Amino acid sequence: MATVHLRIGDLVWGKLGRYPPWPGKIVSPPKDLKKPRGKKCFFVKFFGTEDHAWIKVEQLKPYHPHKEEMIKINKGKRFQQAVDAVEEYLKKAKGKESAHVSDDKAKTDKGRKAPAKPMKIIEEDDEDAFKGGSSDKPASSMEPISKRLKIIEEDTGSTSIQAADSTAVNGSITPTDKRIGFLGLGLMGSGIVSNLLKMGHVVTVWNRTAEKCDLFIQEGARLGRTPAEVVSLCDITFSCVSDPRAARDLVLGPSGVLQGIRPGKCYVEMSTVDPETITELSQVITSRGGRFLEAPVSGSQQLSNEGMLVIVAAGDRSVYEDCSSCFQAMGKSSFFLGEAGNAARMMLVLNMVQGSFMATIAEGLTLAQATGQSQQTFLDILCQGQMASTFVDQKCQNILQGNFKPDYYLKHIQKDLRLAISMGDSVNHPTPMAAAANEVYKRAKALDQSDNDMSAVYRAYIH
Repeated sequence: MATVHLRIGDLVWGKLGRYPPWPGKIVSPPKDLKKPRGKKCFFVKFFGTEDHAWIKVEQLKPYHPHKEEMIKINKGKRFQQAVDAVEEYLKKAKGKESAHVSDDKAKTDKGRKAPAKPMKIIEEDDEDAFKGGSSDKPASSMEPISKRLKIIEEDTGSTSIQAADSTAVNGSITPTDKRIGFLGLGLMGSGIVSNLLKMGHVVTVWNRTAEKCDLFIQEGARLGRTPAEVVSLCDITFSCVSDPRAARDLVLGPSGVLQGIRPGKCYVEMSTVDPETITELSQVITSRGGRFLEAPVSGSQQLSNEGMLVIVAAGDRSVYEDCSSCFQAMGKSSFFLGEAGNAARMMLVLNMVQGSFMATIAEGLTLAQATGQSQQTFLDILCQGQMASTFVDQKCQNILQGNFKPDYYLKHIQKDLRLAISMGDSVNHPTPMAAAANEVYKRAKALDQSDNDMSAVYRAYIH
């Protein structure tokens, strides 16, 4: 058994999703943020970024012993900025430590015994240090040495933060030398682009609301003025928009994708749309000599940010292979399903199941309350049984806290249910469960819940 000693305030290298190992510090989590069930993990705040997350202990390594190793295998502007932020943080901590030592020496010179104390200054609230800036904030209270935790790992587990997975070898990704374009910086697209940049890809971005591009320009992305310009400048262009109409407009509209397509240019449609839309887009792209791939993603904003999406692709197999490093950056796994249209069909089935399940969970929570049962106890029991999952736990906890901040828009899951029902009709297959769930989501939309998370379907049952 491997023994790993970690404590609040330790600097570490943490592996979060498809990110390279990133420098961070173990901090106390917010009081309202529960530790994931059944996981041996620490709450880590990462330097040079706004990110913070629970990280499994096997995905952590001490900062100093592994610094040179990590710097050798990881490149990129943002990574170097994060390392610089750590060094700046250490300089500040050393300066304050010296001040404490000088103060103790002065007290000792006056005949008073200096108290023994840890030599490490811990400032959990030093936000600017994590962002790579400076701070004049006073030091917060120090964590006592009794906060040290002893973590015992099973022999079958690894303490390496470079655990093998289905898409990346040793947690490292060699970015393609192809120029990447990305159209659409919504909940999913923003996380995808951030991960592409972090993994060293050269990315040109465009969004209908231009201000959303600013953050990514600061992170190293280039700005395209129109979809046509992005496609003309790039080898592979991805798009991720809200619905079939938006997907068509992006390709066929003024200054659209089609105007920039030339022989050999690759276009990857990541939006969740119906198979008919995919067939139409594939035909117009290939008619201009372009290469087409559909690659909708299964996940949420959180999973997008963490690089843990599941990519379901179909169309031109060679484009799928050319996108390998991109898919590794944005997801934990990818599937190729053959001819164009198959990925759209599969994604609609997946989202139909997810949407129907979410509506059923909301129905269960409200029925428990209506019959005098504790909703929290209902959730606790549910999460101890066969239906236990991160999805159930997070969605239900957010409902009980009244937190409906969008992780996947309610209006989008209702759109997916509608498209899935239509797909069932096209092959004369009954979808009564999805149809019932769709009606509940439509009621939630009528209650002005469209731009909230899908879990806001709960409100359809209480109004």
